Amino acid sequence: KLSGVIKMAEYKIIDIHAHIFPEKIASKAVRAIGDYYGVPMEGEGTVEDLLKKGSAIGVSKYVVHSSATDVHQVAAINDYILQVQKSSDLFIGFGTLHPDLSDPLKEVERIISLGLHGIKLHPEFQHFVIDSEEMMPVYEAIEGRLPLLIHMGDENTDSSSPKRLARVLDKFPGMVVIAAHFGGYRAWDEAFRYLVGRDIFMDTSSSLRFLEPSEALNIIRKHGVSKILFGSDYPMWTHKDEFERFLKLDLNENERALILHGNAEKLLSLRHGVKT
Repeated sequence: KLSGVIKMAEYKIIDIHAHIFPEKIASKAVRAIGDYYGVPMEGEGTVEDLLKKGSAIGVSKYVVHSSATDVHQVAAINDYILQVQKSSDLFIGFGTLHPDLSDPLKEVERIISLGLHGIKLHPEFQHFVIDSEEMMPVYEAIEGRLPLLIHMGDENTDSSSPKRLARVLDKFPGMVVIAAHFGGYRAWDEAFRYLVGRDIFMDTSSSLRFLEPSEALNIIRKHGVSKILFGSDYPMWTHKDEFERFLKLDLNENERALILHGNAEKLLSLRHGVKT
């Protein structure tokens, strides 16, 4: 039974899904997320608090990101994520884009030149529909260059529905995609129908709290252990709680190691997001 500080030194852990914000806006940003989803947030959204929460389970790397809700925020956010990445080798930065960018490829190339490792998009917070025409230039800019981590699923809108992502995957088969929340927060049946088994990664974030262990395990088995990544969705949940939920899944030690770090290491080693 796990209690107190989890001493699981035998596990190397990469958190593929962690949101961070500058200290001066962190509390406001976290409150807005909590209000939208109607859940009490368990983290503060700052780098310091992320490290504190992650240290409880010995996280060795954090993939950090923040989505631009306005096109004018894109460059500043990407510069901020770079600053955090440079501050410690614990951090792997994913940049952001926005559908209103006049030249998304230019910003993708800048993101690559900065040394960031991927792109994070959030359809609801950035006010776009996944398979809308306005997003096609964005995907064209991303495909073959960087992996894309995209929020999936929403109770109030179908902007990020699994079916919509499936259409995008048909158009951009070379794009490396991480479909967050097992492919669809609160839309796991639809994710199972349209995304499970596709050539994409999925992360565990904001899912294990709501799915029965047997349901989560069924998704993992059907999709393939080699395509599943561990993510906390900090600051929504604590790493300790998410890790405890993960350990309830009936996986062997090799499978746990793949999901906790092995698959992420392989993904992040992909040169410029090109599938191999």
